[in-house]
Amino acid sequence: MKELLNTLSKDRWRRIGTRKRAGVLVPLFSVYSANSVGIGDMDDLKLLVDWCEKTGNSILQLLPMNEISSTFCPYDAISSFALEPSYISLTKIPASQNKFIKNKISDIKERFRARALAHVDYGIKEAKEKALRQVYAAEEGRFPAEFKKFMDDNRYWIDDFALFKVLKSHHGGRPWYEWEGIYRDRNSECVRSFEKERNEEALFHKWVQWIAASQFEEAKAYAGAKGILIKGDLPILISRDSADVWARQGLFHLEFSAGAPPDMYCAKGQRWGVPTYNWEAIAEDDYRYLKEKLGFAQKFYDILRVDHAAGLFRIWSIPNNDPAENEGLRGAFDPSDENKWEEHGRLILTVMVENTDMLLCAEDLGTIPKACPETLKEFGMPGNDVQRWMKDWKESHDFLSPEEYRLAAVSMLSTHDTTNWSAWWENEAGTVDEAVFIEKTLNRGINYASVQGRLFAAGSSRHGRLRWLGSVDSAEKLVEILGKPKDEIADFVEMYENSYGEKEKLWEHLNMKGAMSEKSGCALAANMLKANLKTKSIFCINLLIDYLYLTEIFKGDPYKNRINRPGTVKKTNWSLVVPVGLEELLRHKVCGKIREMISASGRGM
Repeated sequence: MKELLNTLSKDRWRRIGTRKRAGVLVPLFSVYSANSVGIGDMDDLKLLVDWCEKTGNSILQLLPMNEISSTFCPYDAISSFALEPSYISLTKIPASQNKFIKNKISDIKERFRARALAHVDYGIKEAKEKALRQVYAAEEGRFPAEFKKFMDDNRYWIDDFALFKVLKSHHGGRPWYEWEGIYRDRNSECVRSFEKERNEEALFHKWVQWIAASQFEEAKAYAGAKGILIKGDLPILISRDSADVWARQGLFHLEFSAGAPPDMYCAKGQRWGVPTYNWEAIAEDDYRYLKEKLGFAQKFYDILRVDHAAGLFRIWSIPNNDPAENEGLRGAFDPSDENKWEEHGRLILTVMVENTDMLLCAEDLGTIPKACPETLKEFGMPGNDVQRWMKDWKESHDFLSPEEYRLAAVSMLSTHDTTNWSAWWENEAGTVDEAVFIEKTLNRGINYASVQGRLFAAGSSRHGRLRWLGSVDSAEKLVEILGKPKDEIADFVEMYENSYGEKEKLWEHLNMKGAMSEKSGCALAANMLKANLKTKSIFCINLLIDYLYLTEIFKGDPYKNRINRPGTVKKTNWSLVVPVGLEELLRHKVCGKIREMISASGRGM
């Protein structure tokens, strides 16, 4: 662990210590308590901290807490600073004790009963805003000095944000780039005049942010007193229709959209719709915008996940005028010169590390440039080691042993963008992506319909995944069926070698006894979690969902218990609700089981 103290992040490591830790990733929208009003809230963070303490987890990781857009995606936020108002605990605001307001809150709670829903009803956002307006009115302008200080301290973002909210409402919710020209320009005289006229409305939005920030800081202090670190997640990219982009248009390439190139999991790549950065303009301003984002996040987090860290070296950039059906196919990397990638990423990460007290971690998944993991290691920034992808992809195709994981890493079974581990085991392990396979056959002139039945088992291929027939027991057999020379279909062979027999290999890797089970089950989930906790990685942070598969809490196909499916916009994304409340989770016998596992791994508190 001493090597971490010889990196650019050494001061952060000294602050939090270099002992191995376990943690849990919990989307706040996925939990609720007896006091929640339709969705998990800031006060529920304290119950999550209690659960961490009871189970031996010393890191509580959250998804981005920034205010969401109409897609309800936390990575498509309307501000890099503003917090999501839905997470405010209404009952903890003193003015909410007014009898009339208490009754209104009770009505909302009854309409949006979290316990009765498998997914969040985001109508709660509008309902809570109405309640907040009533609480605000009850204050009758009697605001404490702390509110004025909050506004003064956050002037660098909150004035623009509040004005953006008011203008967006004035334009019927339309994105800023569809507003009248006089309002699209933040610095126009008309905007300044409008700002004066609607000052009271803007003040409400600032008050909401003060309440949210105060409650969040209180939860962080509660966690700190119990020795629990809060790990945040700040999206590096921001929604095109955001206060940030509207107020700082020169810092973005608005004619492009960020995304990801095609890979073995996404045949057409991904197109996220968010603009890419004009790093030259940001650098000319001494990276002030980046420093401000980190400074605000630091109020709430001890550790921060840098989303899509590889994009700081080069970003997949897609012209906005390219047809939507092409998704990420027609993109190109920016910078285009591969020789500039390392310098580009190192410079930005250096600015970030040197301008925050938080320990920065990096999401370094997907297709990444060689310079990315090398720089992260040198800087002491943990990357992500996801169990299902930790294998020797070129030679043996076996899973890596716990000792082969990186030290500077966060090991995990799943991410918020993947299936949970039990769903992966039952539906994806030992399979290939159907869309990718079909795309490849089309490109090689192979008739997919004629080979499908000879390669894949129809009965056990589901959710867009193709499971190999047992009879396709060698690469030579695959080549024979596809009818092409082996050197022409090397990518097919690679897909086959890394997926055929994958479940059997992992079963053996875990030293499981008896015949392999196609279903996950509590025993297999426990063995997988134990193996993950034993990895070399300094942090091991798993989804709450993966921990709860040690129980019978979830019923049916685990595939449906997914936080997000990338590249899609649907009501089941970013809305999954755990079927038991936090009070029940705190009493559940699984807490003792988790604590034993974590203690045995040497990661206990």
